[in-house]
Amino acid sequence: MKLFAEHILLADGWQQQQVLTIEHGLITHIEAGNANQADVSKDYVIPGMVNCHSHAFQRAFAGFSEQGSNGQDSFWTWRQVMYQFLDKLSASDAELIATQLYIEMVKMGYTRVAEFHYLHHQIDGSNYQPLNTMANAIFEAAQTAGIGLTLLPVLYRFAGFGEQAPNIGQRRFINSVEQFNQLVSDCFSSAQQYTNCNVGIAPHSLRAVDKPSLLAAVAHVRSLDNQAPIHIHIAEQQQEVNDCIGHYGQRPVQWLINNVQLDQHWCLIHATHITEQECSDLASSGAIAGICPTTEANLGDGVFPTAMFLQQQGVLAIGSDSHISVNPVEELRWLEYAQRLTKQQRAVLANQQQMSVGLNLWQRAAMGGAQATSSNTGVLAVGKQADLLVLDAEQCQLYAHQPKHLLDSMLFASRANWVQDVMINGQWVVEQGQHAQQTIAANEFRALLKRITS
Repeated sequence: MKLFAEHILLADGWQQQQVLTIEHGLITHIEAGNANQADVSKDYVIPGMVNCHSHAFQRAFAGFSEQGSNGQDSFWTWRQVMYQFLDKLSASDAELIATQLYIEMVKMGYTRVAEFHYLHHQIDGSNYQPLNTMANAIFEAAQTAGIGLTLLPVLYRFAGFGEQAPNIGQRRFINSVEQFNQLVSDCFSSAQQYTNCNVGIAPHSLRAVDKPSLLAAVAHVRSLDNQAPIHIHIAEQQQEVNDCIGHYGQRPVQWLINNVQLDQHWCLIHATHITEQECSDLASSGAIAGICPTTEANLGDGVFPTAMFLQQQGVLAIGSDSHISVNPVEELRWLEYAQRLTKQQRAVLANQQQMSVGLNLWQRAAMGGAQATSSNTGVLAVGKQADLLVLDAEQCQLYAHQPKHLLDSMLFASRANWVQDVMINGQWVVEQGQHAQQTIAANEFRALLKRITS
């Protein structure tokens, strides 16, 4: 297939009147041309966004945890709501929720998702047969939605630092290291049956795994794929930092840097509460900071020092995490706004090389997300996967829409969804804002919510 783009965002910036040749899901040629030389003609084309952090099942209780508790509500009370919700979900329920969520994602411009998957077992905590039944539900949901998937089975062993026994709300998460490694191997086998997916691991957090478990899980996944992504929640809450200091005598990011060989395949999710030295060490390690601005705001986590991190050449990606919002534009908007509120300045996350905040953030997050998922995505270039978004020309023209302003307008001047068409792995998944499975998925999701909340 040949696609003509009047305006297209390539690796080196905006270009005009380019023809992309797409074969077997990959971009094989990019050359100057005109609409007559192509099968399809579009006005504005940009790379798809990668969602680096998702807990799919949490989409179903977005809105159920906003009642408050006399000023005492926090991440930790929110977590109790989550545990209660988990008592009702089957594997088929999890697939319905993930399917609805992933369709929402692609319609908003996410073309790949890293699923931080820790809902492993049956409601009573017993094993499914096969062990990767829940993981297969996620694979199926991604295939239905057409989104690229990086599945990250989560190792979760303890309730807190010092190998605290898991509580009843965590029983569906828990595996021994041996069982977890078998689950990971099973997921690698399952991935071969699906298109556009890969597998890594996610040690849940330093409070949920000990050092021997962490190292054993890393060694196992490295034996299967030495470039597999490894994600971990870290330093999200101040209580977690304090507990880590009390147990290890070090802050969480400091401990990880000192005890694990971080590299470009690691993604540290949140890393909210870090010192200047930790920020510098994280940036120089090559690991990605996975920032989830809307969830971090919703849970009252705090603000990641994005400006300082980028000044030190750190790599970042964005995620929707708890899915209180499913919109990459909103994540990037709040990534910038949090820095403005903290620093009392404007246009913080731009630089001399790229003066546009919107363009700078979109390109950095897309490429960082590709790195965080070990996927051949994140930029439109020869040899890369054809994951792209076509923007609605009529929406674009309501705002400053010269290429140098276009993504700034999309992030800051509008609340409409500008995504008109979505191509993933060379296939049109959304056309004219519509997904082929959206009505079926939404109806099934509505019925599920009615059943589990009645």
